[in-house]
Amino acid sequence: MIREGVYLGKRYEILGRIGSGGMADVYKGKDHKLNRYVAIKVLKSDYRTDEVFIKKFLSEAQAAAGLMHPNVVNVYDVGQDRGLYYMVMELVEGITLKDYIEKKGRLSAKETISISIQMVTGLQAAHNQHIIHRDIKPQNIIISKDGKVKVTDFGIARATTATQTISTSVMGSVHYTSPEQARGGVVDQKSDIYSIGITMYEMITGNVPFDGDSTVSVALKHLQEEIVSPAEEVPDIPYSLECIIMKCTQKNPGLRYHDCAALLLDLKRSLVDREGDFVVLGAAGGDTDRTMVMSTEELEQVQARGRNDYDDDDDYDYDDEDEEERVPVRRQSRGRKKNDVNPDTKRIMRILMIVAGVVIALLVLFLVANAAGFFSGPGLVANEEDMVEVPDVRGMTYDEAQEELRKYDLGIKRASAEEPSNEYAKGEIKSQDPGEGEKVEKNSTVTVVISSGEAAEKVQVPNVVDRSEADAERMLQDAGLKVTHGEAQYSDSIAEGNVISSNPVAGTEVDEGTSVTIVVSLGKESVKVPDIRNKSAADAEAALAAQGLTGSASQDYSDSVAAGSVISQSPEPGASVEKGSTVSYVVSLGPRTQTVEVPDVLKSYPDVAQKLMSEAGLTAAYGGEQYSDYPQGTVCRVNPEVGVKVAKGTTVYYWVSMGPQPSGGDGQDESE
Repeated sequence: MIREGVYLGKRYEILGRIGSGGMADVYKGKDHKLNRYVAIKVLKSDYRTDEVFIKKFLSEAQAAAGLMHPNVVNVYDVGQDRGLYYMVMELVEGITLKDYIEKKGRLSAKETISISIQMVTGLQAAHNQHIIHRDIKPQNIIISKDGKVKVTDFGIARATTATQTISTSVMGSVHYTSPEQARGGVVDQKSDIYSIGITMYEMITGNVPFDGDSTVSVALKHLQEEIVSPAEEVPDIPYSLECIIMKCTQKNPGLRYHDCAALLLDLKRSLVDREGDFVVLGAAGGDTDRTMVMSTEELEQVQARGRNDYDDDDDYDYDDEDEEERVPVRRQSRGRKKNDVNPDTKRIMRILMIVAGVVIALLVLFLVANAAGFFSGPGLVANEEDMVEVPDVRGMTYDEAQEELRKYDLGIKRASAEEPSNEYAKGEIKSQDPGEGEKVEKNSTVTVVISSGEAAEKVQVPNVVDRSEADAERMLQDAGLKVTHGEAQYSDSIAEGNVISSNPVAGTEVDEGTSVTIVVSLGKESVKVPDIRNKSAADAEAALAAQGLTGSASQDYSDSVAAGSVISQSPEPGASVEKGSTVSYVVSLGPRTQTVEVPDVLKSYPDVAQKLMSEAGLTAAYGGEQYSDYPQGTVCRVNPEVGVKVAKGTTVYYWVSMGPQPSGGDGQDESE
């Protein structure tokens, strides 16, 4: 996993992982050159040293990069940085169709058709560029927040023609796999149409038509069993949509829609003519599987009549006796679909059933023979029984290794160049990939390197620890060694981009041409700052420690946060910081006693003085009268004095002036 804050290609900043697939992890990133958010697909470490997977990954990028369409997740860039192979794609904020179906249980007919139209439109754009997706499923359909449907993850797609086949290693998810794909046969755009049909089936019913305890059992059902009409689970499904799904999911590719354009036409017509009988079933080959096309006038008439079809509870059929003026006739039941079948169609269906029975019988014989080992071709899907351990063929000749690998149902491939060896004689195998004991699928290929018989010079592995990746590669290559990359790791002591370790280690004496694996540092690991506000100081320290962070506490008064709880923190919750960083936080001492100043009420009349002190939160109390130079009847003295800070609620005494003291007096009223 790549830590947040890492830059790829000195341009794309990693902001966090958002998903993971079979071959790659997907991260949310920011393109600082164009100032936009993107999705970055990074090849997993297991495949970074595998040239076949790297070529497949780059091929995927090149095929998808030329495909720009609003219903496809667009690819912007592809590159390699520090041993990481990455692809930059459009970032789509939204939900997968799979999650949407699980959330709603099943979708309405109108929603199913609307989503399907956008999905098929995107796929049509790919087919127009000879790109077959091969893995259409709800997990690979994204519905954005603004309702746009986009096809994503052309993970096993490649520019192709209808004559090319695929192997089991690139077979799509088995629940949505076409029969020919499960067989390892020819895969073209009609295979994608089959998967579209299964996806539509799941949208309208809430589940897939075939399920089982293993991938093999599900694949066999796609090969042997007829799909039950979705009307069995959803009786109120529009007749046209039912027929579209059944046509998409025919076992025989020739009986499906010829292309996405024909499928789109029927989907759009179904949107306005839900009970229409316009889908042509049972037509095979050439253009005979294309549906009938309405004229513009007819389409406008149907749209005008059926504009609110999906919002009404009543179902209507149309009387075809008058082409110029059709009138709606209420349908009493769905029985027409089962009883009013054209006799020619019945006859065709009987023939198809007989042919299907023969095909199934032959298929069963093939599977039995294949299980018995009469065929060496690929099986249906990979499982534990299809995996074998690679034997050690080092020291054998090419022919001997070929014979040995054949016993394990494995193939062999000679590397492009021979290499010197001090251990193996000329013509003997000095190394192999995959290595001894590794588990691989049957029919996989083992690449072998043949010894040239020349003595290999001994060299020492140079010390590349804490060197930059580029310097380390140059040093190893100068020493006559090959460089491979292990999975990048976090390090508290080695700077990002420098080498943490090498295998073999520095100083080891090895043959010239030996591969040395280096591990590059991702720098210090970053973590998310937890939210410790309103937690006790002890709980806050525990939460920080759990993330590898330390706390620094201070105290302050607070009227809103209870004593002993955290008032605030820095950095803020959710911020990304390096592991081991310090988070400062403030612990509440509880509310501080509030103080106010005694207001200046001198020379005010008592009622005014009482009001001012009340507004200040103080209690006014009459203290008596006394002689003073202040006007008679006004406040001439307060205790505590004006301007003194006192606690709210304090009692302040005031005295009222009796005017100047008469001659001979002492100036003090007896009331004091």
